[in-house]
Amino acid sequence: MIERDRRAIWHPYAQHALEADPLPVASARDATLTLNDGRVVIDAISSWWATLHGHGRAEIASAIAVQAKRLDHVLFAGATHEPAVDVAEALLALAPPGLSRVFFSDDGSTAVEVALKMALQAHAQRGATRRTRFVAFSGAYHGDTAGAMSVGDPDPFFVPYRALCVPIEHVAVDAAALEATLKDLGETVAAVILEPLVQGAGGMRMHEPAFVKRARELCDEHGAFLILDEVMTGFGRTGATFAAVRCGVTPDLLCVAKGLTGGTLPLAATLATEHLFGAFLAEDRRKALFHGHTFTANPIACAAARASLAILAAEDTPARLDAIGTRIEARLRASLPDACVATLRRCGGIVAFDLPRADGEVAGYLASRSPALRQRALEYGVLLRPLGDVVYAMPPSCTTNEQCDVIADAMRALAK
Repeated sequence: MIERDRRAIWHPYAQHALEADPLPVASARDATLTLNDGRVVIDAISSWWATLHGHGRAEIASAIAVQAKRLDHVLFAGATHEPAVDVAEALLALAPPGLSRVFFSDDGSTAVEVALKMALQAHAQRGATRRTRFVAFSGAYHGDTAGAMSVGDPDPFFVPYRALCVPIEHVAVDAAALEATLKDLGETVAAVILEPLVQGAGGMRMHEPAFVKRARELCDEHGAFLILDEVMTGFGRTGATFAAVRCGVTPDLLCVAKGLTGGTLPLAATLATEHLFGAFLAEDRRKALFHGHTFTANPIACAAARASLAILAAEDTPARLDAIGTRIEARLRASLPDACVATLRRCGGIVAFDLPRADGEVAGYLASRSPALRQRALEYGVLLRPLGDVVYAMPPSCTTNEQCDVIADAMRALAK
């Protein structure tokens, strides 16, 4: 299989001239992956943060199979179906109070893209045509489509694509900096977009709920919408169903994906307030939201999401993830070198620390040692994918205490 892969596949975020062959994965169950050669590896990063409850959950697999036989797909323009309505109602019941509408899309990037369009168009249709600017944060990552790239930090991911991006005001993750920028931009700001509590791809950078609350207050003071990107932080990763709930904040727009289906199928959603939805109600058809995808609210994906949300409620997934993170953090705190302990941080089930930088080592995501670190972790039977100098774990909620300890030991080994 590897030889065929080498000839035919172009992998994401891979420098094929430098990196080792990809892992040949044969199957997965619970918190582990089984490779073609029989090795079993703990999936300590939930397969890019998506596998929420573990691989191969019978309830989700059964829901997919049943739905595939009943209704595999139907366009969502002018049609609807029970799985989509069920998921929308379940999401609104879990979300902060005040969110009342769900717009489905395909992945996290498109959920963000939808939110940006909604914010821009809502202002325009209420006469605030000068509100065309977006404020985002240093170290942000919101996806790989054009709008999402624009509000992400361009270095290092999007430098080659600057021509596709629109100008954005990027500020430090600091309340005073945000306040100064909003004052300076005045009535030209459409929205502020924020990864609440944890900036993921930017290095698992964490901030306090007070900052998210202050961002909400500043948006209200300056007439801007607040967009919270919970593609990674949603569904329990921060120890609460949504980081917004943990912060006591209701955004104007909330973006979710990844764990929505338990990591089984692509599905995303953008949740909006009724006030924002109302800006699109008009006799003029041109004031509709012109955004959609062929597989919007695909019934099979929605059936998977419905099953995943049921598991989340029945098993208290946020509490499980918080306990997992607590155990990994405690073992690391007792064993890491002091330089790493100084940067050790946790939010719910997300645990991270920074490696000391060697002389001449490239900083950040492009650190040359990242591939070697991944291979070293595999020697311990753990799949980790350090973000440059940042070693982190974000395992699924089914991870056992013994597996937590193995994950922590693998992370500690990378610090040697």
